[in-house]
Formats: sequence, structure tokens, C-alpha cells
Amino acid sequence: MGSSTHTSDAPVAHPLVLGIESSCDETAVALVRGDRTVLAQAIASQEAEHAPYGGVVPEIAARAHAERLAPMIAKVMSEAGVSLDDLDAIAATAGPGLIGGVMVGLVSAKALAMAADKPLLAVNHLEGHALSPRLADAALTFPYLLLLVSGGHCQILAVEGVGRYRRLATTIDDALGEAFDKTAKILHLGFPGGPAVERLALEGDPKAVPLPRPLKGSKEPHFSFAGLKSAVLRASESCAHTDADICASFQQAAVDCLIDRLALALDTAGPFPALVVAGGVAANKTVRAALETFAAKHAMRFTAPPLALCTDNAAMIAWAGCERLAAEGWRAGADFAGDPLDFMARPRWPLDPAAEAVRGAGVKA
Repeated sequence: MGSSTHTSDAPVAHPLVLGIESSCDETAVALVRGDRTVLAQAIASQEAEHAPYGGVVPEIAARAHAERLAPMIAKVMSEAGVSLDDLDAIAATAGPGLIGGVMVGLVSAKALAMAADKPLLAVNHLEGHALSPRLADAALTFPYLLLLVSGGHCQILAVEGVGRYRRLATTIDDALGEAFDKTAKILHLGFPGGPAVERLALEGDPKAVPLPRPLKGSKEPHFSFAGLKSAVLRASESCAHTDADICASFQQAAVDCLIDRLALALDTAGPFPALVVAGGVAANKTVRAALETFAAKHAMRFTAPPLALCTDNAAMIAWAGCERLAAEGWRAGADFAGDPLDFMARPRWPLDPAAEAVRGAGVKA
């Protein structure tokens, strides 16, 4: 790579980061360069292992990560034609997530960092999601309003820069992705549940089942989906509605809650030039369409990462590492300490530690 001083026609140096993701049930590895080039990546799904249980079993997930990670790292490095010496840093999810899986990925990253004498970057999984739209969209600049919706998290954040996040709303009980999965489990649609609910909703009437919109219209800024899940269960047990109508009505209720909470966030903390959605639920086309309409109504640019970057993946972890290196003034050939090798895996790790605690469960905040 070139030096930190460039002539007008000299190539600009960009860091090369290996990313590792193992926070839940996806084992993922990726090589990303700071110019937004994904050199190689691999994702191993654990759907078959967890399907009999209707959800993710932490012990099974951790064991699968341990079995798959090393050969996947070797495969990605080989496909990209790079060695450990070529890397500028090794980034791994250090939390939040299922602690067993997080430990597998983080320990692997520590071993590689120690063996190759490379900096370790302990990445917050949520920051990976928060910054992932910038990997695909070079025109997306700070600040922006972020809706982070996944199986374990449902938050609205003001993203003001790398490492600078202001939480505007969070879930007081269940995340939206969890509600999708529970709806699928109630209706025996299989695992993973989110895509199954979305598919069946296309055949149903979103007005057919009178489901609640928890906290809609409330001045409390947060989300709540536990009551919506319970209402889906009652609707199913009543045998008065088709599964397709239940799915369509559930999905519409969820969308209505998202839009209402975003409107409140704009009223209290706006305006923002852009609305960004990230996380697994961002792959839902109905959710995306509603958010795009909302953004247009409020004169905001709307952006969402491609579907491959919505679900858990290692490219977003490697990119978060690239973003951090750039923010800290990385230069080719210069020393960069990174994080200590005794950095501990974290089952919980809020993006905004200064945010007030919320009532209710609060563990997903």
C-alpha cells in the first residue's frame, strides 16, 4: 500500500479488514477494503439445525460456529488471494448476542490477531447494522435517522458519526423480528419465521383481523410487540380467520407501529436528511415500501442496504472496522493499537450507553 502522502495521481491506500460474525445462528466471514470493495465472503446458515426446535438453541449455535469458522476463514482468504500479512486489522463481533457464539468468533479473531501481529477490532454487532448502509451507498453521509429492526433489537437511533449514536426509542419487551418469528411458530409456518409470514401475508387481507397497535399515538417513544403477539395467538385459537389474513393483518399492524414511532422521533429530534433501515426485518418488502413512503412524505432520502446486508453477515462487521480505522486516522504502514486482546465478549452492549433505562424488560435496549 502507498504512504500517507499522495500526489494527485497516486493511488489512495485503503485498509483491508477481515470480519467475523457469530452473534446468533449465522457463521459469517468476509474480507472488505476501505473503498467499499467486498473481496470475498461466506455465510453458513444453521436453519436445519434449529428448525426442529422452532427457534435458535444457543448451545447448538455455539457448537456449529466452532465447527465451521476456521475452514470458512481459510476459504475466504484463499478466494481473495490474500494472507494474514496482507490484512490491516481483524474485526469480530464482540456483542451483543448469544454469548457462546460471540465468544467463538471473538476468540478466533484474537488468535489470528496475536499470530499475525495485527490489530483486533471488537465490533458492536448493532454498529455493524447501523453502518452497513454506508457500505452499499457511498453517498450516505452523517447524520441520519436509523430504524434498526431485527430478531433481537428494535430501536430508532440518530447516527451522528462512527461511535456516535443517540437512542431515540427502543423496545420495552419484544423485538419486531421476534414477533414475526413467534407469529410463524403460532401458525406452524416453520423456521425462520419472518420470510414465511411475509410470503403468506401476500395472500391475505391486512384489514381482516382486528389486531392492536401497541403504544400507537402514545407520547412514550418506545416500541412494544408482546401484546401484538398475544393477539395473534388469540386470533389463531379462535379459528375465525385464515392464516393468510392473520399474517397480513399482523404485518400491517407492525408497519403501523413503526411509522407511528418514527413520526414521534421526527417530531422530538428531527429533522434528518435521510431515513435508513437496517437489520433482518429490513429485508421485508412491505416494511421497506412503507418506510420509503414515509421518508418521501417528510422530504427525507430513504436508503436501505441490499438484502444480503440486512441479515447477520460479516461484511458489515468488516466494514464497521474500516469505518473505525478511517475515523481514527488510519494510514498505510502506521501502527494502530486496536482493542486489547483481553476484550471481553458481551451478551449486552448498548450503542448509546448514556440512554435512560426503559421500563419493562429493557434487556434489548
